[in-house]
Amino acid sequence: MDLLLKCDANYVPLTPITFLKRANVVYANRTSVIYEGTRFTWSQTYERCCRLADSLRSLNVGKNDVVSVLAPNIPAVYEMHFAVPIAGAVLNAINTRLDAKSIATILSHSGAKLFFVDYQNVELASEALSLLNGAAPSVIACIDDIDTPTGVRFGQLEYEQLVQRGNPGYTGELVQDEWDPIALNYTSGTTSAPKGVVYSHRGAYLSTLSLILGWEMGNAPVYLWSLPMFHCNGWTFTWGVAARGGTNVCLRSTTAKDVYHNIAEHSVTHMCCAPIVFNILLEAKPHERREITSPVEILTGGAPPPASLLQNIERLGFHVTHAYGLTEATGPALVCEWQKKVEQTSTAGSGKTQGKARD
Repeated sequence: MDLLLKCDANYVPLTPITFLKRANVVYANRTSVIYEGTRFTWSQTYERCCRLADSLRSLNVGKNDVVSVLAPNIPAVYEMHFAVPIAGAVLNAINTRLDAKSIATILSHSGAKLFFVDYQNVELASEALSLLNGAAPSVIACIDDIDTPTGVRFGQLEYEQLVQRGNPGYTGELVQDEWDPIALNYTSGTTSAPKGVVYSHRGAYLSTLSLILGWEMGNAPVYLWSLPMFHCNGWTFTWGVAARGGTNVCLRSTTAKDVYHNIAEHSVTHMCCAPIVFNILLEAKPHERREITSPVEILTGGAPPPASLLQNIERLGFHVTHAYGLTEATGPALVCEWQKKVEQTSTAGSGKTQGKARD
């Protein structure tokens, strides 16, 4: 048989950008983002991402250029996960918990061309930039709060102004090679200087599908952003929620009051977190708690939580799935599957508790 050549009819490079484009068509009027009193639909999110991508292009940000951002889980960071690759560039979401020296190391090593800074992180960013000795990103932009603007400015530009001035009809740069980079992430730097890890469009696409399938994330999930988006691009759920036509509930900080309030207010179905968040929820004061009326799926990572901690958190209305991964593997790479049969019996004190056995 003659060799079948690749063409548009039989081959398309894999990229998470297609999740947003599909969401714009299939879930246009469904709520995409909730942040305090601000709400967007998927059609609005798509338009905002196209506008931002066009503005990035007007700033000469293009193929393989790095765009860094230092910000919490706000709508702007979510939008940048699509807008930056639509412009052909590479997103570098920086850990807001790092010190100025580590952030300066990342900005220098990545060669970031544009640096977005949330208004709450201006002081930290200023200190980091002062350590670069003139090798700072050529363009710096501030992200003011979209729900309650503060008027704080930093650098030459402001995020919302960039969104509004962009062309809503911009369709983006076509991904020619699925091996092209989509994101540049860095390890936490606990043992040495942060180390960079490049994610490809193909890798991000496949990791996203793997997790939404492995977690059995159904249609129209309501996802609470308790996990930082700078952690392996939110374990790829930045792209995964779009793939399932879900709703992103954004949080500036993961406090017990905010988590309980948003779960109850928006009927949250899914969230990710480290086991330490379990303690935050369990130790919440009575006035901070809200009743959880339907189960909330939690995907947690790192060391396996103790059985007693799992039992306590599930009594509150959460169902926990444990995963393990690392930055070099685009986040969670192993998922501990719950088994149908109740096979494991453990003795705690004088009583016996039964739990589901795991792989």
